[in-house]
Amino acid sequence: MALSLYVDTARWRAHQKSVIDQFPGLVPVCKGNGYGFGHERLADETTRFGSDMLAVGTIYEAARIKDWFSGDLLVLTPFRRGEEPVPLPDRVVRSVSSVDGVFALVGARVVIECMSSMKRHGVKEEELGQLHAAIEDVRLEGFALHLPLDRTDGSDAVEEVIGWMDRLRAARLPLHTMFVSHLRAQELTRLQQQFPQTRFRARIGTRLWLGDHEATEYRGAVLDVTRVSKGDRFGYRQQKAASDGWLVVVAGGTSHGVGLEAPKALHGVMPRAKGVARAGLATVNRNLSPFVWDGKQRWFAEPPHMQVSILFVPSDAQEPQVGAELVAHLRHTTTQFDRIVDR
Repeated sequence: MALSLYVDTARWRAHQKSVIDQFPGLVPVCKGNGYGFGHERLADETTRFGSDMLAVGTIYEAARIKDWFSGDLLVLTPFRRGEEPVPLPDRVVRSVSSVDGVFALVGARVVIECMSSMKRHGVKEEELGQLHAAIEDVRLEGFALHLPLDRTDGSDAVEEVIGWMDRLRAARLPLHTMFVSHLRAQELTRLQQQFPQTRFRARIGTRLWLGDHEATEYRGAVLDVTRVSKGDRFGYRQQKAASDGWLVVVAGGTSHGVGLEAPKALHGVMPRAKGVARAGLATVNRNLSPFVWDGKQRWFAEPPHMQVSILFVPSDAQEPQVGAELVAHLRHTTTQFDRIVDR
């Protein structure tokens, strides 16, 4: 019995096609845990819909994925001089975010990242003049801009890209390809119309693989159910049951990512109030689990174990049965399933 990821395959692939149709030349992204699906599965999907390139997060991911995908692999983490050498085939394209990095990659295929308003990494405007000599000894695949998701200052993503196109053109650098992230389809169309000699390629991960929330569902199998009365002690810490009910052991623990939460950016009063409430409940060992039973998200009886979680289901709910599956609201990018089930 397992923590399973169920995929409505036809619906999932229909969503993929809708995204691909909106973004001609799209470069699928497969990084981290493969957006919850795994590297091999996303490599297979990319091969199926015919993309010539797949973007990965690191050189280590590229070393693994190269055996599953036969096209070009774009490594998104920028090259740094002195990094550990990893044997990679010639079809791997390295991102570079510094002039020094370009000089160090003699003979390599490279994409040069420009410093966007993200201010994460990239070549700066004042460094563009130094690129002429640097790109003579590499195979330049294009430039790239990684843009922010939110623009709270009201700025325009298209104008930011246009600004960089103008700077690169003024520096007399080749503009045959520009890789971009976090643009809408209409914005990409505007850019393509304004710069018809440049091929714009959107690098897309979340929207492509996770854009249809109804296409996937996590479920954890019930492994054991034990009746408890108010005051009964249980678990590693021998806490007391707050009321009558059941202790439900369900597949899915910390090794799967259950109970591990990445920080989130909160906007507005209500999300912040909910965050404060959750933090307050946690101080008295009240932590809401991601598992749903009988129409409600259930509380952890104690912190999740490595492979399983123990939930408390009160006696006024339906009694769970061994073998039943509980829907789990889990974040794809931090979850590792036991099995994937296509249906």
